[in-house]
Amino acid sequence: MIEKNKSDDIVSGVLLDEHYSLTLTEFCNACKVETRWVVELIEEGILQISNQELVAETNDNWRFTGVCLHRARKVKRLQQDLGINIAGAALVLDLIDENERLRMRLGR
Repeated sequence: MIEKNKSDDIVSGVLLDEHYSLTLTEFCNACKVETRWVVELIEEGILQISNQELVAETNDNWRFTGVCLHRARKVKRLQQDLGINIAGAALVLDLIDENERLRMRLGR
């Protein structure tokens, strides 16, 4: 029999609206990843920095939306569960997005 730890029952988080953004450090902490992984997602086009004018500056100024957080967590799950690399995850996300667009069109 597996014993369940009481701390496993606790779920906490922050609800992000479209006006709230995360710093790179906050984003990495929320995803439990290293900065380099986030940079790879940006380079692959999976994530967009919400303040594009600061891309050339230090990444300390980068800001990420809740949509970015959701996409990054999807990529992380794809990598962990299916062993997909970042380029493959980008393709999967594109297909998911296209599927959602088509479903919306059919629903009209």
